[in-house]
Amino acid sequence: MIEPKRSFGAAAPQELREREFVFSSADFERVRKLIYQHAGISLSDVKQDMVYSRLARRLRATGLKTFAEYLALLERDDKDEWEKFVNSLTTNLTSFFREPHHFPILAEHLKKLPGGSPIRIWCSASSTGEEPYSIAMTVVETFGNFNVPVTIMASDLDTNVLATAEKGVYPLDRVEKISPERMKRFFLKGSGSQDGYVCVRPELRRMISFQRLNLLDPSWAVRGPLDVIFCRNVMIYFDKPTQYKILSRFAPLMHEHGLLFAGHSESFLHAADLFRSQGKTVYELARRPR
Repeated sequence: MIEPKRSFGAAAPQELREREFVFSSADFERVRKLIYQHAGISLSDVKQDMVYSRLARRLRATGLKTFAEYLALLERDDKDEWEKFVNSLTTNLTSFFREPHHFPILAEHLKKLPGGSPIRIWCSASSTGEEPYSIAMTVVETFGNFNVPVTIMASDLDTNVLATAEKGVYPLDRVEKISPERMKRFFLKGSGSQDGYVCVRPELRRMISFQRLNLLDPSWAVRGPLDVIFCRNVMIYFDKPTQYKILSRFAPLMHEHGLLFAGHSESFLHAADLFRSQGKTVYELARRPR
């Protein structure tokens, strides 16, 4: 019997392709332990190929020949490589007005806030900036101008995505779902070397401060009381004890009438003593006054 030929090109399964570096189960377990201890991220068994692919780039960049050598470098607390290690393993999928049902809820909440005090908003996983800019656009649309007494702090663990966020420059395909009205009000179209790109208007950029922040750090440079916290699509990378630890630190930072926005696949029912659901993955403090 003649067996059919099998292709070993780009579409072949990972196990059928010869790897450039040896990557053992023990290496993967060391990676899992390091990223969990440093960033609270729990990597499942199915992430082994992804981890190899992303960290193989770091071996090439550093000139190291084995994962054992690379992991030893991290364990010696090489701060520069630690940053690149974390950046390599964090996922930053985002878009403008992602999970759009949240933004009308945010607008209604902003309208109900008492006057006289600055509005404080924390976007705790800002990625490349689309989320905090969407928040800022919602603030401007709610109050009708850019000169709103609002503080929007946007943070992320990954320094690469923060650099993109601070620039506020995006290719046109990243803004294709934004309405023409919003494009005209909030973006400038690039020309010359910037053709094919748009830039967030300076008035909008000035509403946001960006900073690196690890949610597992023992202290955060965040001032309360906060009227809103966005923590969307990041808790899915943490186990339940780590989620609870972070939520227990959110609660004291929040105004008694503050809102916490979570991702569509996240649930904080295990922290019912801290937060209660308002529906649509929006939470309020469990001890909020009625």
